[in-house]
Amino acid sequence: MAPDVRQAGSGPVIVQRIKFRHLQCFLEVARQKSVVKAADALAVTQPAVSKTLRELEETLDVRLFDRSKRGVTLTRFGEVFLRYAGASVTALRQGVDSIAQARAKGGFAITVGALPTVAARVMPAAIQGFKADGLETTVRVVTGENSVLLSQLRVGDLDLVVGRLAEPELMTGLAFETLYSEPVRLVVRPGHPLLAPLRDGGSFDLERISDFTVLMPIEGSIIRPYVDRLLIAQGVGALPDRIETVSMAFGRSYTRTSDAVWIISQGVVADDLADGLLVALPFASDPATTGPVGLTTRADIPPGLATQMLMQAVRDIIARGTAQGAAGRGQAEITP
Repeated sequence: MAPDVRQAGSGPVIVQRIKFRHLQCFLEVARQKSVVKAADALAVTQPAVSKTLRELEETLDVRLFDRSKRGVTLTRFGEVFLRYAGASVTALRQGVDSIAQARAKGGFAITVGALPTVAARVMPAAIQGFKADGLETTVRVVTGENSVLLSQLRVGDLDLVVGRLAEPELMTGLAFETLYSEPVRLVVRPGHPLLAPLRDGGSFDLERISDFTVLMPIEGSIIRPYVDRLLIAQGVGALPDRIETVSMAFGRSYTRTSDAVWIISQGVVADDLADGLLVALPFASDPATTGPVGLTTRADIPPGLATQMLMQAVRDIIARGTAQGAAGRGQAEITP
């Protein structure tokens, strides 16, 4: 048989026609180098093995084995197909074993690292969804700075990190999947002097934040580059009075009790904005000031079953457009 190049676009159809029994039979004949021995090993008749192989070859439109009185040998097509068929069956068995183990008494334990904003707004609903699947799995949630979490992931202390995309040098050996983008916001207390012109129908001049104390992330923090780019893009010069901090509790308290301007990720203050405790200053946001948030795993080790299911639970929460599972809440900080 010669491959029909005209059928190149029918790959998905061909795959759907290949069954597990085709792969199992093919692998056993390749291992035994004999249809008779393969039939014995599979506890089926020789004609059944021959029929299954013929179906597979007709589906692929190639000859997988050369047959002779001394037995069967793989063709070049058969040797290529052997690598993929073996990997597919192995992966399937590992998946079945993983589910069986997860269902076993005691289950598993997984440890996920999350930025504080993600831990507060995304992970509760995600873990609730994950638990609803019925896996007996203990989930440990660790919070911290992005760089610290990535270091723990790299050495195996964490199974997954839900956080921001780090600089390229910190992502070596890691894989990142973007879930949403989180913008940087400038927030103030209600009644702040910068809001007065807006109440009278005027416009907001971002350069005026230099007249007030400005809270911003410290050097080396994951969002500091976004803040720096924002200030440059908006033409804001040096800030004479600034406080550098990554403490959410301090930033929230200081901003609500003073005329300070807090530059922070929107996810940190989403609840405060929704409740009217803080107000976001209006300005034209630049894409360069929006940071990707997503799932980070080790590139060299596939995530286990429980980790994969938790990852999917996080995706589901983001797909629904809410970080807390309640309609209309938590949507503001998720920008697809």
